[in-house]
Amino acid sequence: MTAPTAPIRSLRRFLPRLAPRERGQTLVEFALILPLMLLLIFALVDFGRGFYTWLIVTNGAREGARVGATQQDYNAIMTRIRQATDTLDQDRMTVTLKNVQGPRGEPITVEIRYDFDWVTPIGPLLNIVSGGNLDDITIRGYASMRLE
Repeated sequence: MTAPTAPIRSLRRFLPRLAPRERGQTLVEFALILPLMLLLIFALVDFGRGFYTWLIVTNGAREGARVGATQQDYNAIMTRIRQATDTLDQDRMTVTLKNVQGPRGEPITVEIRYDFDWVTPIGPLLNIVSGGNLDDITIRGYASMRLE
């Protein structure tokens, strides 16, 4: 049994010599990749929030158009829109209704605009890089249905 263990012992003595002795290399690599990782995380958070907001705004417009299509009054339509968009800040939302209680067969249109803001520094960073105006992003939801 001593014969098989002899190569293993010599291998154990040899392996530590192969390990690099540059202990700061990992720290330097981490420092180089950290900004890219943070940028990716920030982008995921804000674009995810933006997509969620777009879904809520679009659903609110559709719900408002559905209620309005049954010849409900302005207050009933607005109540349903507020219920459908209750997770958003109502002060940042603008609702436009067209053709409320019009003739049958004509479309009622509901448009909701929501002022979106960034919670991470990705927006200002994209502003600097692109030279654009990403501070003011308006997310729009639109729905149209025929009046019954």
